[in-house]
Amino acid sequence: MIQKLLFKFRLFSNARKEPYLLFYKVLGFYPRKIAYYELAMRHRSASVPTADGIMLSNERLEFLGDAVLNSVVTDILYRRFENQREGFLTNTRSKIVKRESLNRIALEIGLDKLMLASKHLNLGENNNNLYGNALEALFGAIYLDYGYKKCKSFVENSLLKNFIDMDKVAADEVNFKSKLLEWSQKNKFRIDFVLLNEELSSHNNHLFHTQLLINGKALCEATGRSKKESHQHVALKALTLIEENPTVIEEKEAKKQHGRAE
Repeated sequence: MIQKLLFKFRLFSNARKEPYLLFYKVLGFYPRKIAYYELAMRHRSASVPTADGIMLSNERLEFLGDAVLNSVVTDILYRRFENQREGFLTNTRSKIVKRESLNRIALEIGLDKLMLASKHLNLGENNNNLYGNALEALFGAIYLDYGYKKCKSFVENSLLKNFIDMDKVAADEVNFKSKLLEWSQKNKFRIDFVLLNEELSSHNNHLFHTQLLINGKALCEATGRSKKESHQHVALKALTLIEENPTVIEEKEAKKQHGRAE
């Protein structure tokens, strides 16, 4: 009881400090450990060294927050759409957590005003995900500070309800295979969908395992209950990889050429 009173007193005292107020306006609650949230807003261009020489930025929190966000959205979708199949849930989740959505939400809640980044940073093509990345780092900070339940509540009640129409997102069918083919034509890459195997699951459902090749080089694999579904899943996985690392194809090509040279 005494510890709870002391904790509330500390929060009340801290609430008068500017950083706490700034984050309260975004979160709707006061941070307990403000250092997590300040680190979440620190871009690697403004990283600071520790006594051990480790450069601190929001990248580790972003990694954690990405996993937490996917878990939270998966949880919400699983409970909201009880009769939908795995493919529908996967596609809907991908549309909710896509970088474009996160960037937009981050700007709408004002994270751009809290970000710490080098004044020399060029917010061009290579850094256009800076704010979405910071939002993911913020999820990581909330998770470390308050735990999963609080993070889920923030995502569900403060973000999804205010900035994303869940039913509309779910209703908008996205053809990931078509999007990938459009990307390949634009960038002059050859795409091949290779059926690796077909098998029966323990529930006697057909499972199709497909591999995606780009210019003859394997990029990723996925499974579906039909050839069409497996193509959609592997295309989604490929688009996600490309979005996260636009040079992933060039890197694989370079490795391929290096292997030939050896």
